[in-house]
This record gives sequence, structure tokens and C-alpha cells, in this order.
Amino acid sequence: MKRIIAILAAAAFLMASGLALAKDYELTKKAGNYNVQINIDKNPPVTGINKMTVAIKDAAGKEITDAAVAIDYGMPAMPGMGAMNYKTGASVKGDSYQATINFSMSGPWFVNIKITRGGKTQTVKLNVDIK
Repeated sequence: MKRIIAILAAAAFLMASGLALAKDYELTKKAGNYNVQINIDKNPPVTGINKMTVAIKDAAGKEITDAAVAIDYGMPAMPGMGAMNYKTGASVKGDSYQATINFSMSGPWFVNIKITRGGKTQTVKLNVDIK
């Protein structure tokens, strides 16, 4: 009996450790000549506050830190509920851009990251399922 309890305790510990070490939600996309890596601090993203990091590199692999980055996100209209649309900016911190996104409810959301540099705007579009 003690052996079974010890095995169950060890299994519970390993499962909890795995959840604690879970990686961020990561995605890499192209936007024109830019390679854009998006990280959200929760995987899967959840209802409430989520921190987003956007790293932008040019075709040569050099980090871009002189662009204006804006994030539009929302949920399409559903029966009995109008569409939700939000905007937030991202500020440069080191070699990437940081933003805070507040998903107000679970379900499918769109996130559009607009990168403006040199008078040209490129957009990265993604869909996330909020838990």
C-alpha cells in the first residue's frame, strides 16, 4: 500500500513539474520580408491578461527595433453577442516588442499584429483559441 501511495505521489509531482515548465505559446510567421516570432506567456492562452512578445527580424536575420507595432485583436460576432474589437500598442524592450492582451472570454479570437516601418505596413494574422 505504501508503495502505491509513493508511486502516485511521484506521478503527481512529475505532472505538476511538467505543467510548471510548460513552454510559452510560440508561433513564427512571415510578414513581407520580415520573420516574426510571437510568444504568449500562457500555453494555451487564457481568459484574462496574457503577455505577448513580438520579435521581428529582417531577411538578413537582423532584429528590427525601430518599427511601430500595434496589435488589433477581437472575437467575431456570434448569435446574441456583438463583435468585440480591441487595440493595444507594443513597446520595445531589448530586441523585441512587449504588449499586454486581455482576452475577456474563452473561445476563438483573431490577433492582427501591424508592423509599420519606413512608411510601409505589414500585418501578421493569427487565430488563437482562448481557454
